[in-house]
Amino acid sequence: MIEKATFGAGCFWRVEEEFRKIKGVIKTAVGYMGGKIENPSYEEVCTNETDHIEVCQVEFNPDIVSYEQLLKVFWKVHNPTQYNQQGPDVGSQYNSVIFFYTLSQKTLALKSKEREQKNYSGQIVTEILPAKMFYEAEAYHQKYLMKRGKNTC
Repeated sequence: MIEKATFGAGCFWRVEEEFRKIKGVIKTAVGYMGGKIENPSYEEVCTNETDHIEVCQVEFNPDIVSYEQLLKVFWKVHNPTQYNQQGPDVGSQYNSVIFFYTLSQKTLALKSKEREQKNYSGQIVTEILPAKMFYEAEAYHQKYLMKRGKNTC
């Protein structure tokens, strides 16, 4: 059975590239979640007025890769102590967030956040929220780094 996981950890291009390479990940897509308008465009999300977050949605086979393993990658690919920013990218669309689909995912995400806190001197600001409607980003954003032969933004 295929499961979904959705993570916001800054620029969705790098997040997708990290998850795309994991054995057991069936599909990745970048897009927007958590906002107040339907089917937003990249330009609308960048205004910081829609409340959407840039996310990577991952479809995975839990018999090959566990949700806990995906959480480890999530914590590794960004700085969860930065609010409204990741590296040079600034704006509410870059917030650190884990969107959960099941109670089990919520529990595992909360436990992983608690474990990770010891690795940071600052407070982890990552939100753990119920998944909402996922709006896939424009086609040119999908597998953006892979298409350009790059590993990072």
